[in-house]
Amino acid sequence: MKYRFLLPALAIGFCLACNNAPQNQKNTAAAAATADGGQSTIQDDESAKDIVKIAAGSKDHTTLVTALKAAEYLDVISNAGPFTVFAPTNAAFDKLPKGTVEDLLQPENKEKLRSILEYHVYVGVLKDALMSDGMTYGMASGQNATIGNKDGKLTINGVNIIATIPASNGIIYVTDGVLLPPTK
Repeated sequence: MKYRFLLPALAIGFCLACNNAPQNQKNTAAAAATADGGQSTIQDDESAKDIVKIAAGSKDHTTLVTALKAAEYLDVISNAGPFTVFAPTNAAFDKLPKGTVEDLLQPENKEKLRSILEYHVYVGVLKDALMSDGMTYGMASGQNATIGNKDGKLTINGVNIIATIPASNGIIYVTDGVLLPPTK
């Protein structure tokens, strides 16, 4: 009978000891980065890279990363997802009429830029082996995009998919064109 308080006392003591244990440096660094700038600012050189970190490390996707920053979407696409991102190359953006990208990057055009970027994102992972010709998917913008699959060559709305890159939070399909949402 005199020992009936011993187990709860030990449990409380154990919990207090765990709560007072020093955190490892990674957790402290992650918490500090999150407090200062969000998910995209966390430094982690050990885990698989997320979509944003892969794009940021690509010399062919600097325009896309600049657009994600201007739209304030770096942290959104850095989150757990899963996401499928159809990522236009710099050359794809260069195909747009002169001045289009510069205009979209202006603060007053942030909503239009967001709509275009959202049209490049599917919430979930679309595996290329399962994408059949004519399949339609609802993009994050709320509009549909159609997959083409002719002789193993994938397209989305007629834009060529030229590479596939797995990421920790989804998959990237590199495209040679920019997807423009249908007018409403």
